[in-house]
Amino acid sequence: MLAARALASTGARVTLVERDALPAGPEPRKGLPQARHVHQLWSGGARALEELLPGVIGRLRAAGVNRVPVTTDVVALSPHGWYRRWAESAFMLPASRDLLDWVVRQLVLADGAVEVVERAEAVGLTGTGAAVTGVRIRSDDGAERTLAAGLVVDATGRGSRAARWLGGLGLPAVERREVDSGLAYASRLFRAPEQAREGFPVVNIQPHPRAGVGRGGVLAPVEDGRWMVTLIGGRGDELPSEEADFTRYARERLRHPLIGELLGHAEPVTGVTLTRTTANRRHFYERMPAWPENFTVLGDAVCALNPVYGHGMSVAAQSALALRDVTARHGHGSPGLSRRVQQAVGRTVRSAWDLAIGTDVFYPGATETGPTLRDRVLSAYVGRLLYTATGNGRIARRVTDVTSLERGAGVLLAPSVVVAAAVGPLKPALSAPPLTVEERKAAGVL
Repeated sequence: MLAARALASTGARVTLVERDALPAGPEPRKGLPQARHVHQLWSGGARALEELLPGVIGRLRAAGVNRVPVTTDVVALSPHGWYRRWAESAFMLPASRDLLDWVVRQLVLADGAVEVVERAEAVGLTGTGAAVTGVRIRSDDGAERTLAAGLVVDATGRGSRAARWLGGLGLPAVERREVDSGLAYASRLFRAPEQAREGFPVVNIQPHPRAGVGRGGVLAPVEDGRWMVTLIGGRGDELPSEEADFTRYARERLRHPLIGELLGHAEPVTGVTLTRTTANRRHFYERMPAWPENFTVLGDAVCALNPVYGHGMSVAAQSALALRDVTARHGHGSPGLSRRVQQAVGRTVRSAWDLAIGTDVFYPGATETGPTLRDRVLSAYVGRLLYTATGNGRIARRVTDVTSLERGAGVLLAPSVVVAAAVGPLKPALSAPPLTVEERKAAGVL
């Protein structure tokens, strides 16, 4: 949807090929990734979304989505200890995925510039290795036809077949890397205790890969006074598939029982949903020695990230913004446009990719060869920064500037940041979760 909006805003006529039948409201649909699990738009992604679709944040807020200042309204246990709740640097929007999908869809389709072909999927490209001319699509009744296009955009997610299609046009194999932490998720929706339905913080018990602990959990307040809760298990952990075991796992198996304690006073709304599709996978299309005109790849089809970091939708929004800006700058049909777009997308995904694999590569079995030297150096420095951030507000804000995708990772290499990392935390470690007395009372855990 965002890719379609990006191109429509440059004056293009856009046809969007969608495998699902799109629902009329904020309802579930099969092809919506991560819809039953915790996720959020970081502020870097939210700002890109707002630039593509002015007014979208206001619509989400009007629908009950919380604007969560980071780290002011986040209670998080990192591998290095509890983070303090520093003054706002960034923010997140933890909307349910069905609601976000619906609001975006309404705005994208409102002006009629985008035509949607539903219940159909792309099955191949037409053209040559020098230039793509269209795409072959198959409807759910098995009928096939060709859509001619001046530009084909693949935004088909983790299941993208772009690399295979390019090979079929005679282009060389794309460089690819996969880092699979082995993490799995179990999620469930709850009705929050009545007094905790407004203004309750996000709670995050992070896994500790260096210690071999993949277990963790996130409690995210979403619209309508509900909590979306995702519990995380490492490779070999038995996640709770039965409803009766969900709260027990949160209370007894995580590094701290806080989420389990909070769930003891919440009302379950749904059953448990499991997923094991969490590998980080990147195709380095921007490094291809040859690239066809009139074809580009965006979103998870380029860089699929472990959902635990919440970066997927934000990266997709920023990539769509890059598509719009590069196309507007150079013009439709200009020579080399698709390569320029692909290079811009590669730059867009870089920080989120480095953040994800910098942690996940240390899980046992994540890669065949283990962490590279670059992985080890990067992880050691980032780990020192995260440790420093537990007791240094300035460094905490710099880190959240990067994790929220507001700024590039280069800000973490500023001399003042390097010196602060060497010094370490300025305040002593917290011994307990930084919930206020009022928050504890509201949640019934005081």
